[in-house]
Amino acid sequence: MTRTPTSPASTFLLVHGAWHSGQCWERVTPLLESAGHRVLAPTLTGYGDKAHLLGPEVGLDTHVDDIVELITEEDLTDVVLVGHSYAGLVISSAANRIPDRIAHLVYLDAMVPEDGETAVDAQPITRHLIDLAAKSESGWRIPPMPEQPPPFGLFGVTDPADVAWLRTLLSDQPVGCLQQPVHLDNPAVNTIPRTHIHCGGAKPAGITRRPVPPVQPNGTPAQVWELPTGHDCMITMPAELTELLLKLG
Repeated sequence: MTRTPTSPASTFLLVHGAWHSGQCWERVTPLLESAGHRVLAPTLTGYGDKAHLLGPEVGLDTHVDDIVELITEEDLTDVVLVGHSYAGLVISSAANRIPDRIAHLVYLDAMVPEDGETAVDAQPITRHLIDLAAKSESGWRIPPMPEQPPPFGLFGVTDPADVAWLRTLLSDQPVGCLQQPVHLDNPAVNTIPRTHIHCGGAKPAGITRRPVPPVQPNGTPAQVWELPTGHDCMITMPAELTELLLKLG
């Protein structure tokens, strides 16, 4: 995966999903970098080494701010913005705020919202998680999903060593992430090309995926790729995921 002299370098911004941290990309980041690209894989507020910042006030808007502030503070342009799972909501609202800095949106086995929608609209099973949080002692914390027997595993990860490592990355999810709406009211966001990468492995009951419309918001044909693996493909198929991302970069 060596970049040729005619292949311009891109900036990839990889945004993790619910419960995870930026560490989940550590098998993908060096592969993209070895191809000559700049890669950022931040941990959003309330997760991983930022778990001490978790509180009832943290929500989707907090995470959108995280991404927008990173892009503007680093003065990033032509960004390939990748959102995994819940982060499909994050990258959508972030692109709505700074569309001129985003070259491509990648929805990686992600929630794909419309303007004004919440996670419940994009993935109805999240209503159950909100109800569980409301009944919990805190009223707002959602613990990570439990491991299930193969082929489901822990977020689609089934290798025992990988499962053990993944557990060290996970922390609670604030309920506000599932309740705050996405904003897609800037017409400029519709001009940004999109790619959808689906994970075709087994999914637990209740996990659904919206059909991708045949035409993107910018009027071009939809681009949909699939990896034959579980949800956390950055852990289970990092090389294959990288090859797909390099097609965009």
